[in-house]
Amino acid sequence: MKRPLILLSALAVSATAAIFGLWTHTSTRATAQSIADPAPVLTNTCLITSDVNRLADFYAKVLKLQPEKVGSGYIEFRTGAGVLAIFSSEAQEKYIPGSAKPGENHSAILEFKVNDVDQEYARLQGFVQIWVKAPTNQPWGTRSIYFRDPDGNLVDFFTMLNTA
Repeated sequence: MKRPLILLSALAVSATAAIFGLWTHTSTRATAQSIADPAPVLTNTCLITSDVNRLADFYAKVLKLQPEKVGSGYIEFRTGAGVLAIFSSEAQEKYIPGSAKPGENHSAILEFKVNDVDQEYARLQGFVQIWVKAPTNQPWGTRSIYFRDPDGNLVDFFTMLNTA
């Protein structure tokens, strides 16, 4: 009779620790340093544009989401992992002068995980104007399509390949 009671007690302690965040997963070991000074967490990507409505319309179709208008010249698309924000270049210049130029990004890729790259490629044919790469299996284990948004930002839709 003692063994089931010990097992239930151990489960109760584990559940309580998990609820209160006291139990850590082995792959995310907390250290004194990480608790005192945690690493930054990327939550938003903001595109600066001279035409918020045009870019918002494009991403509404691409992402199959309706944007949330947060303020004048600023909208957000809340994806499963983070937020894609679109901000007016005029407002950006007002708040942080000289910090950004719309339509001049040639060094970043917006990457979105999708269920079926080939299906998305067919769906996007009607409104994506610039295709960079048709569906292709990549050496790093994804199947991807690459295209540009109306401001020239590079977008990647990818699916993980079954490598097993």
